[in-house]
Amino acid sequence: AGRCGPAPRRRSVPSILRELAEKRQLSEEIVSLLQAQFSDLPRELHSWRQMADYSPEMRQFACLLHLYHIKAYDYLRKILPLPHPYSLTNWLSSNEAAAGFSSDIFLRLQEKVERGDQACRCCAVLVQDVSLQKQQEWDPRSKRLSGFADLGAGILDADEAPLASEAIVLMAVGISSPWTAPLGYFLVNSTSGPFLAQLLRQAIHKLNSVGVVVLAVTSGASARGAETARALGIRIDPKRIRCTFQHPPGSAHSIAYFFDVPHALLLIRNALQCFQKVEWLGDTMWWQHVVELAALGEQKVLEPCSAESGKAGSKGSYHLKVNLATLLFSKGVAEALEHLQKLGLASFQSCSGTAKFVRLMSSLCDVFYGRGPYGKEPLLAGNYTKISNLFDEARSCFVNLTDSVGRYIIKSKRKLGFLSLLLNAESLKWLCSNHTCLKGTPSQHLHTYAFSLDPLEQFLRALQQACGSSGSPTCAVFQAAYHKLLASCSLAPGSPPSSGNASPWDVSLSQRRALTLGSIRAQYHPAPGRPLAPEYPYSAGLLLPSSALSNALTDLSLYAQSLTCTAGWVAEQLALDLQCEPCLASLFEADESRLRCRSVLYIKKLGGVSLPSASVHHITSISEQVLNQYGKVGSANNNTKLWHLCLEQKVFQELLGESPLFPTLTKHLFEGELSINNHYTVLVKEITRCYLNVRTHPTQHLNLKYPCGRHELKTLKGKHLFPSPLGSCQSSLTHTWS
Repeated sequence: AGRCGPAPRRRSVPSILRELAEKRQLSEEIVSLLQAQFSDLPRELHSWRQMADYSPEMRQFACLLHLYHIKAYDYLRKILPLPHPYSLTNWLSSNEAAAGFSSDIFLRLQEKVERGDQACRCCAVLVQDVSLQKQQEWDPRSKRLSGFADLGAGILDADEAPLASEAIVLMAVGISSPWTAPLGYFLVNSTSGPFLAQLLRQAIHKLNSVGVVVLAVTSGASARGAETARALGIRIDPKRIRCTFQHPPGSAHSIAYFFDVPHALLLIRNALQCFQKVEWLGDTMWWQHVVELAALGEQKVLEPCSAESGKAGSKGSYHLKVNLATLLFSKGVAEALEHLQKLGLASFQSCSGTAKFVRLMSSLCDVFYGRGPYGKEPLLAGNYTKISNLFDEARSCFVNLTDSVGRYIIKSKRKLGFLSLLLNAESLKWLCSNHTCLKGTPSQHLHTYAFSLDPLEQFLRALQQACGSSGSPTCAVFQAAYHKLLASCSLAPGSPPSSGNASPWDVSLSQRRALTLGSIRAQYHPAPGRPLAPEYPYSAGLLLPSSALSNALTDLSLYAQSLTCTAGWVAEQLALDLQCEPCLASLFEADESRLRCRSVLYIKKLGGVSLPSASVHHITSISEQVLNQYGKVGSANNNTKLWHLCLEQKVFQELLGESPLFPTLTKHLFEGELSINNHYTVLVKEITRCYLNVRTHPTQHLNLKYPCGRHELKTLKGKHLFPSPLGSCQSSLTHTWS
């Protein structure tokens, strides 16, 4: 009689998971989490036959396995009746701003599409992570512990479950119209490129299901972003770039992939700083030229007087001031380098190659931000040809860049920034030439800002404000803030969610702030503030508590001079942190006899202080009039926040109906989130607040000795004019969230 072999082992869900771990198709960490979290799940395979009867735990198990390991999920689908991956989208959705996809946002998008809103037909999807503080908390509303990972299908709250350390936030952004829609967030302990790739595919599928076509995806230019791109099928190789992926996989629909431009520019900045000198096709870019430009600051320059002056042989002088708000990769920096070279400054005599590289980078930024000669219509034939030629020039430069010993940078460990821009160039060209959805839009407008993370970072800054802290929030605080912002989300063009008091300086994103000349100067010449010139001509009547007698006894010419110097002081203080190049230039009176250069200002001086522009002087004059009319400076009853707000209101009322301020900033009236909250209006408010602050709290800003009996120059005990505690006249112009 033949022997019977060993009875086949009865397969169960735990045994299958162990098999996958042994085959290294599933990590031991995930297997342990699944077994701990889902210990009550049916062990036998026959209990999984009816998907309609799946319990919440079974759905959670399926979602977790799919997002963390798609291959393991596909393997289990051959054994268990698990749903198609895109059927899991509904299980990953939630209401009331809980973790997962926001059902309400998708419903509102669907309603817009069904009403025929063409602007919602196509969009880009942005993804970014937010750091969270690991903390377990008791939620009295749900009567459960919170702080654990949550992918939208339920909290992973087993004893072995890790606490969440990140929130992955997804946003849809209009391409032909500037609308934004926060799609949801996911609380995770750790993440990877394949995980983010599956999350993005779920978001794309859900958008497609409500009638919105996704044309592009954007992530950060980081190791995780590159891993996500590769997991989707993107190839980041300068010789064989593949800038699109198919969704669903194997279908005819392609989606372009972009890396965030400010992130990529920051990587390129770091590479140039690391190599110090790079060469390409006979040109040389020296980092030291940029350092010298940033370090120039303010300088008194002598020049021979012209023959017309009648003082042949003598020398005149002027004050040259570098605009530290200028972005490194801008036309202004290229012009400044060439201008200083023409002036004969020794440090800039071989900067032609540096200026050429900076101008090339500036042109690329113009394209990716839809500004300059390219505007918002790259689909037009003339613009497309110019853009293609520019991209070819950039590619030729990047692939031939070498360091000081001849090694190609595109093959070095500092290559990601350059590769990111090359990929973005190919993606934009493909999008403009292949997608019929865009060609049907009015005027063929393309809002290229949708391919950067700027809209999402703006939302995250508002979210940080709603959290009420500059540090990493806990899960509970993050979720409460997200719920607050989601309630104010309108999906209207140009109206992103706002906490109501987010930073008004919208250009000072954290990446861009690190790309200014000011940030480079701070690296090499750190200085917390600007020392007061010893010849600063302040009159006692202005800084002492105001009274009719003191004003009457003050020499009117000295009083006017003091007011001018105080206005100049205000301009200097705002310039320390101002991140907008035109706004900074508008603070000072320019020397019109000199050739204008965007990054180099020619300014006039009085007693060691820069003369303010006429607009700054007028605002401070009105502020002084209001201060003298509506309150006694220094009174205990007046030093309140409400009193200051009342003074500001009176100043604004006095300014209404007068001649326009800042004639060079008219375009700023139509920029920003709202026409009433743009650079122009914010600049007026900041000047007023700074002036009123220093006038009502002089001893907090100036540690002065007041003379008696006659007007003398005051001396300064402290080193710096304006320290930056909360409540000083310096504004917090940027909000970073690590």
